[in-house]
This record gives sequence, C-alpha cells and structure tokens, in this order.
Amino acid sequence: AAARLFAQAGAQLVLGARHADRLDQVVSSIHTQGGTAVALAGDVGSESYAIALAETALSTYGGLDIGFNNAGILGVRGDLSSITAEDWQMTLQTNLTGAFYGVKHQIPLMLKQGSGSVIFTSSFVGHRIGLPGMVAYGASKAGLIGMTHCLAAEYGPRGIRINALLPGGTMTPMAGDFANDPEAVKGVQQLHALKRMADPVEIARAALFLASDASSFVTGSALLVDGGNSINKT
Repeated sequence: AAARLFAQAGAQLVLGARHADRLDQVVSSIHTQGGTAVALAGDVGSESYAIALAETALSTYGGLDIGFNNAGILGVRGDLSSITAEDWQMTLQTNLTGAFYGVKHQIPLMLKQGSGSVIFTSSFVGHRIGLPGMVAYGASKAGLIGMTHCLAAEYGPRGIRINALLPGGTMTPMAGDFANDPEAVKGVQQLHALKRMADPVEIARAALFLASDASSFVTGSALLVDGGNSINKT
C-alpha cells in the first residue's frame, strides 16, 4: 500500500522484502500505473542486504531522499518462560537490528545532499500499551522509538528528519488466520476508539506525510496512527 501510494505521489522506489515474487507483483502494478520502481529481495536482518539496497538507490536514481524502514514480524508469542533465546533474537534481528542496518546505510546518501527523511514502523505495543505474550515484539518496537529520538537529535542539525510511525490494528496478510475469525477481529476492533481496524492505505498516508515536506518541522516524533487504541478504555 505504501509503495503504490508513494509511487502515485511521484516517488521513484527501491522496494525490499524477503519474497521476490511478491515484490515483482508490486513493481508490475506500479509500472502499470505509470510509476517507477525496482526491487531487490533479501533479508533485512543482514547488513549486506541494507548495503545492497542503498547501492541500488544510488546506481538507479543517483541518491536517496526517503528511507521507510517498514519490515517487521510479530515473532513467536507466548508466556515469558516459553520464549527461547532464538525466538527473542529472531524478532529483534528483524524489527530492530534490521532497521538499524537500513538507516546506517541510508543516512550517508542523505548527508551527501544535506536532506532526507527516515521513517521507522514502530507500534502502539511497547509504547502506550502492553499485551501479554508479546515481550520480544514490544521490546523491539520500543527500541525503534529510542533509536528515533537519538538519531533525530544527532542528524537534525544536518538536515535529516527521523520519525517513528505507530500503527494500530491493520488488516494486512500478517494477520494470518486471525483475519478469518470474526470474533477475534471484533475483539481487536473494540480495542480502538474508532471501533474498527485500519486499511493499509490509511497507514501509508501517514508514512507519506512523514516522508514529505508536509512534515518539514516534524522530527523525533512517535506518531500514533492507531484509531485511538492507545487512549481507549471502553
């Protein structure tokens, strides 16, 4: 959703994710609509992949204006005693370390031009809300907010803005079997003040705001786009 929306706004895209076939489908749909995009499949938990993505942006478009570090997993959920070290590392490697690798190799390209916008996808979980069985996920998403604050202070004087986007419940394929359980969906909807879950494009619009000059005086923020989840008690 974000790729298509950014392309419609005129962005030239480098798309990265694990599955080449799915990336190719998105690239094809963007080309059909007259947009510009290339894709490179890989594992965000690998620093060499972050380097390759940055090099692709440089060689294809001559630079980089926006880094949207959106990859993430829910990870293994369960009681604390059931979470193994491997489970913990897998979630943090993807959600937190992967974002670190991304921004580490995005910022040097932005410094060359003296401007840029970096966005991390965090979550209301680990910020305003705690959910049982999600300790690794919550820790990884809270870590992204800490990284946002520090990098915003570090690179603001050099023209680079760093922000975190905190979605609420969103109907994406990551929901898995949950999306086919009406009672489960209703329960999650009730957590939100708006009593519904987000369409992915609603989260994408917030990302586009943070990426664009419309948010030119916004940096170091943890922007809640959560349908009132974090304030709802009814």
